[in-house]
Amino acid sequence: MFLDYLVLGASAVEPKFNSGDIAATLIIFLALMVLLKKFAWGPLMGIMQQREELVASEIEAAEKARKDSHQYLEEQKSLLKEARTEAQSIVEGAKKQGELQKEEILTTARNEANRLKESAVREIENEKEKAIAAVREEVVSLSVLAASKVLSKEISEADNRALIEETIAKAGEAQ
Repeated sequence: MFLDYLVLGASAVEPKFNSGDIAATLIIFLALMVLLKKFAWGPLMGIMQQREELVASEIEAAEKARKDSHQYLEEQKSLLKEARTEAQSIVEGAKKQGELQKEEILTTARNEANRLKESAVREIENEKEKAIAAVREEVVSLSVLAASKVLSKEISEADNRALIEETIAKAGEAQ
């Protein structure tokens, strides 16, 4: 009938209410719906369910990775803070050790300088005593020489005075 309508045109055929066509159309529509549900909607919904699960698992993994990275960042900050504290204590220890070594070196240098000074003073005293002893020996020998000259000849008081002055002058030159 529908074909007649198409072939003959709208004015030639008068539309009739045909329940057979409606029933056939309804059956075909329901069969098509069952086939679509079984072959199209079922797999499509399965794919959509898998995609939803995949997205949910990726979101969970991303959230876990974010938490892990945040925890790792906090651990790194803590380790960095610890390393800075340790480095600062090492530097402070090195400064203290340097100060102790500095004081030790200064004390050793002062002690060595004092020892050298005392040694030089002792050496000067020894040399001074040796020089005094040498001068005494020279004075004694000059006195003996003067006495021998005096005894060998008779001299006047002026000659005696001149002899003493000459002896003292010779003693002064020997020093």
